[in-house]
Amino acid sequence: MTLTETIDLGVRVGSLHLANPIGTASGTYGKGLEFQSFYDVSRLGCVVVKTITTEPRAGNPPPRLAEAAGGLLNSIGLPNPGAEAYIEKILPKLRTLGAPLVINIAGHDIKDFAILAARFAREEGIAAFELNMSCPNVSNGLDYSTDPKVAKEVLKRVRAETDLPLIAKLSPNVTDIRPIAEAAVAGGADAISAINTLVGIVIDWRKKKPVLGRGYGGLSGPCIKPVALRIVRQIYETVDVPVIGIGGIQDADDVMEYLLAGATAVQVGTSNYYRPNAALEILEGLPERIASLGATSVREIIGTLEMP
Repeated sequence: MTLTETIDLGVRVGSLHLANPIGTASGTYGKGLEFQSFYDVSRLGCVVVKTITTEPRAGNPPPRLAEAAGGLLNSIGLPNPGAEAYIEKILPKLRTLGAPLVINIAGHDIKDFAILAARFAREEGIAAFELNMSCPNVSNGLDYSTDPKVAKEVLKRVRAETDLPLIAKLSPNVTDIRPIAEAAVAGGADAISAINTLVGIVIDWRKKKPVLGRGYGGLSGPCIKPVALRIVRQIYETVDVPVIGIGGIQDADDVMEYLLAGATAVQVGTSNYYRPNAALEILEGLPERIASLGATSVREIIGTLEMP
């Protein structure tokens, strides 16, 4: 029996069982179909698709990407064909991926979140919803995760439409994320994913203009990991639902940091851009690291960080 076979990597997010804690971050993995030529996507714990909206969206004006020290600034927006076209043309292909499928949705208002959830809940092959309440690259995108009352209402309205697990994706662009997380859980969230990107700007001083077409963008990558780890720990200490850690994960060591901080699972994001095999390589590195702590399962080490 190999080391991989002796380590139990399974975790639960609400009623959803994941074979391992490695998922993909919405917006960085396309539909998942693009990665099938690199490895067997079904080996991942889950695939989180790019955000879907009710109506088609073209996304933001270019340039949409700008490098920053230790990270990447993006202003992609939420380009997608709209819910009906997605269900008709893309969802059938996603069902073939083999990994649990998490549909990420964003409404233009609270009612629209509920409408989207209700529409997708009627389709087969969907394991959970991630609610994009925190996109910094669209108008009003942050409104749903900066006010506890609004966050709670979004979850309540969506929860009334589906029994599928609900993951609230929250923004770090607040003074204190803990009241937002508490409100989301009170509204019906089964898990919290954190963090979405930090708002930033890259400037071309010679042109006296921002590099990105929309001006501001969302910062991701290794440079945000210390912030993300701090927030994951704070949420873990505050609410009694699983936390999904996102931000700067490049290897299995990064995942171990998130697990100890309190994350039940993680999402690999920016790494997918420059290492298409990143998520699988990270997964394959986990058993050895878990065993090195004398543990035989992921669950044994979650939240075991010894704070001073």
